[in-house]
Amino acid sequence: MIYEHSDLDGHDKAILEVLAKDGRIRLTELANQIGLSKSPTQARLRRLESSGVILGYRAMLDPIRMGLDHVAFVEVKLTDTREAALRAFNAAVAKVPEIEQAHMIASHFDYLLKVRTRDMARYRIFLGETISTLPFIASTSTYVAMEAVKETVLADTT
Repeated sequence: MIYEHSDLDGHDKAILEVLAKDGRIRLTELANQIGLSKSPTQARLRRLESSGVILGYRAMLDPIRMGLDHVAFVEVKLTDTREAALRAFNAAVAKVPEIEQAHMIASHFDYLLKVRTRDMARYRIFLGETISTLPFIASTSTYVAMEAVKETVLADTT
């Protein structure tokens, strides 16, 4: 069962807020920070995990230190927007690691992709050899990010 926002009480929200900042926190410290003992905190944590509110834990990597500081946002217009075409496009996009995000958009174009590559030269090759070969691509428009002013991994839990 997925918990609706209204199903999360103050302790659940506190757990999510603490874990969003430090996913490696020890259970005892988490319990102390949210004002519960260890057993109820652990039970809540397991419930949040099993219900799908907490999807998992991962290391957050700095893409700039990894040499991936070129970010482009790509508007994609498809030739076909019937369900089978959308499924094919979605499946193909999911397999491409350079595409960090893909959103279906209600606009004059169909998808907005966030693409991260090493530099402009590699992006140009990626656009020509990968994006343009995705299923049902009609056209693309690229917008290059000059600076990330704000990037949030998780929306506010309050």
